[in-house]
Amino acid sequence: MASPNALTFKVTRQNPELIRPAKPTPHEFKPLSDIDDQEGLRFQIPLIAFYRKNPAMEGKDPVKVIRDALAKALVVYYPFAGRLRETACRKLVVECTAEGALFIEADADVRLQQFGDTLQPPFPLLEKLLYDVPGSSGMVNCPLLLIQVYILYLTESSEYVLVVLVVMCFAKFI
Repeated sequence: MASPNALTFKVTRQNPELIRPAKPTPHEFKPLSDIDDQEGLRFQIPLIAFYRKNPAMEGKDPVKVIRDALAKALVVYYPFAGRLRETACRKLVVECTAEGALFIEADADVRLQQFGDTLQPPFPLLEKLLYDVPGSSGMVNCPLLLIQVYILYLTESSEYVLVVLVVMCFAKFI
């Protein structure tokens, strides 16, 4: 098997969309603590997760299930649907605007087995899979959460693995 770093494949992405909370949420400002507000902590955190096909989900579109679940989760975790704002003295606050989290559906013409044993950190192909949506890589005034969903097939069979890439700007304001 070739080195996973040498693996070439094509990724096709749908247009990014904003997923809003499924129900109305409060419009408020949540200041970050002085610890979370530090310049050195202003970065995005990527996470990749692999999920095997669940037989109980037979006949359901896993991407739609995740999209709908995200909308419901954003009701409870509504700050993730907001935007980070900078106030006087560069103090950061989350404005809970219900603008939504970024969601991208994508496909890759690669089988999971082609990744070899690289399904553990550091995942060398993360950069090939992760899409940097123009205008979203900053911290201030950008979506706080980006979720990208792939369906990768294990082999030539219909068994698949759902790959979920999540990028969070920060996670300590809740």
